[in-house]
Amino acid sequence: MKKKLNVSGKKRMKLTPQRMAIFEYLDGNRSHPSANDVYKAVIERFPTMSFATVYNTMDMLKTKGMVLELSIDPDKKRFDPNPVPHHHLICVHCKKIVDVHRDFSLDLSEEERGDYEIIGNHVDFYGVCKTCSKKDRKEEREK
Repeated sequence: MKKKLNVSGKKRMKLTPQRMAIFEYLDGNRSHPSANDVYKAVIERFPTMSFATVYNTMDMLKTKGMVLELSIDPDKKRFDPNPVPHHHLICVHCKKIVDVHRDFSLDLSEEERGDYEIIGNHVDFYGVCKTCSKKDRKEEREK
């Protein structure tokens, strides 16, 4: 993530200590955090930092293609710091998201495709993670 920031295009992003803390949190992060998650993680180091700083930084990173905005959780925007094409496995209970790095060949008929030229796909799988499954079984036994 930090290496990519040096090639930030026409509109350069000022690398403040607060933004660097955000980049460090995102670098290698696989939890698909919301802006609020990022804010909570970096506020301890920078107690005067505003939520707007985090939100605006995330928005700029999204605009530059350095993070992806996920529309998986209707209650909050989540971000994926891995912009390389991949898919997701999502727990329907706790909303944990896991990356799936595998190609899925999904061919559409001409009728389905219409006048679109297909340039990619994204597949979301939904299920119950092991932690939630154990919790569900425990709750069932306690009834």
